[in-house]
Amino acid sequence: MIRERTYVDEAAGRQWRSTIAAAQAGDRQALDELVEGWLPLVYNVVGRALNGHADVDDVVQETMLRAVDHLGSLRDPDSFRSWLVAIAMRQIRDRARRRQPAPLDESAAREATDFAELTVLRLQLEGQRREVAEAVRWLDDEDRHLLSLWWLEVAGELTRRELAAAAGISRQHAAVRVQRVKERLETARGIVRALDGACPDLREVTARWNGRPDSVWRKRLARHIRGCGYCGDTREAVVPAERLLVGIALVPVPVGFTLSLAFGGKTAVAATATSVGWSAKVMAALTQPAVAVTAGATIVAGGAYVVTQPPDAPPPRVTAPTAASTARPPSSPTPSLSPTATPSPSPSQTRKVELYGSAVDAVDRAPDPNAEPAALPRRPESGITSTGGAHAVMNHRGDSVTLTGRGYVLVRWQISPQYRAGSLVMPAWTGLKGRLFHVASGGGRRMDDRVSSTDTSATGMGNSTTGYAVPPSGTQQMWQNEWFYVDGSVTLTQNERGADYGLSVFPSNWDAVNEDVNHGPPDGATRYGLVRDTGKDDTPVPQYATRATPADAATVPQKSRV
Repeated sequence: MIRERTYVDEAAGRQWRSTIAAAQAGDRQALDELVEGWLPLVYNVVGRALNGHADVDDVVQETMLRAVDHLGSLRDPDSFRSWLVAIAMRQIRDRARRRQPAPLDESAAREATDFAELTVLRLQLEGQRREVAEAVRWLDDEDRHLLSLWWLEVAGELTRRELAAAAGISRQHAAVRVQRVKERLETARGIVRALDGACPDLREVTARWNGRPDSVWRKRLARHIRGCGYCGDTREAVVPAERLLVGIALVPVPVGFTLSLAFGGKTAVAATATSVGWSAKVMAALTQPAVAVTAGATIVAGGAYVVTQPPDAPPPRVTAPTAASTARPPSSPTPSLSPTATPSPSPSQTRKVELYGSAVDAVDRAPDPNAEPAALPRRPESGITSTGGAHAVMNHRGDSVTLTGRGYVLVRWQISPQYRAGSLVMPAWTGLKGRLFHVASGGGRRMDDRVSSTDTSATGMGNSTTGYAVPPSGTQQMWQNEWFYVDGSVTLTQNERGADYGLSVFPSNWDAVNEDVNHGPPDGATRYGLVRDTGKDDTPVPQYATRATPADAATVPQKSRV
């Protein structure tokens, strides 16, 4: 099995041979493709090794800049991946040496995004996979550095040969060190599991703990767990970490992540003037007075990469398929709260002869659970490029993703009333060029459908204990999955200010929409999905859509303006 995967990985590396050769010859688009294609791997290696410390961006940038500057010295393009990862690990070690005399700035570390949390949120990990990601926090720096490589080896992104080369050790030594890291990771998993439990003795032990994982508390908690019948009693079979990590995707690079191409404090232009050979040719191309946009990244004049990551694989299959419904009068089990940020429009739908479509500005009622959807018209598809990649996760106010092309897009809702209930400030579609349709609703349920057989008050919007997330008056109730069709470009912005919610955005295709809305109660869903698309220009457009680009997307009027 290991030999077979190594062969596949080496074959995957060879497919980059022509791109690498072209980049070495000064081809700007080829260089663009290299940066876009390999940045996620570097970002995951560095992010996991430093667990999201504030220095992650700097180390990633330094790694990519060194790779760009020294690409001409790479003699074997097939070894590009191991060469790149080795550069990343050297930068990580150099950073550790530079910081050795002084303690880490913990306040800066807390301000940065915890990579364990980022892994859980962006890859939607649950159960024991989530436990493994969170256990990383309890490892020492050296173990976490090696774990960042082993994790990617198990996930199929690196081979053992590449792991050993990047770590600067033999394969035999790598096997010994990986085994030790695995043992410490299992200890850390036990700590995460115990802290999630209800052991009264453990609460007493941790009474003076500040909540930040470190080696001292790891030893104390591990000692308690070994001697505690409650904490040591695992109520479910513990799956080995390597089996849990197989096939886990790379955590997406943050939207808008920028690489400045200044070398050694010089501007890109200065670097061009003093460089020779391959680097000079590349830098000369990059400093032309233009912005080059390709499928994967944008090279901005003056020397910066703004990574956009188009989807190069189909999005993951949605776990809870379908949902559906339209009607007129409201029907909701949730209490009605007044909106906080947008005016209430008339609930009637409006049409203007000079504009396509009709805005979805009316409240609608959930259909009968067994009402199958209408046939879904098939619109032309050439693919959607997303600045968030194949799966953008937007959890905070101001997060946005720009979608460009012609095709279908899934927006998946995650309401979190347990963190903050109250009035929702809805997301907005802005800067629309072309056309945007709201073609279907799915996911197996509307968000105001019941989700518990024991708590009759519980819906996807909350419950009577925690409270409810409530859309503005006159707003259409969202479903778990909302499907849209883009023909042009538009930006979706998360405007959370009241209730806590998140959005996941997947460029998709007609087949995925059709499968979702036709998954109904016979298959375990709450209700069938709803097809809104008529195949004509009278198909609804989303609420909160505008061709304008306001400074604050939360100010977009509730009545769509297309």
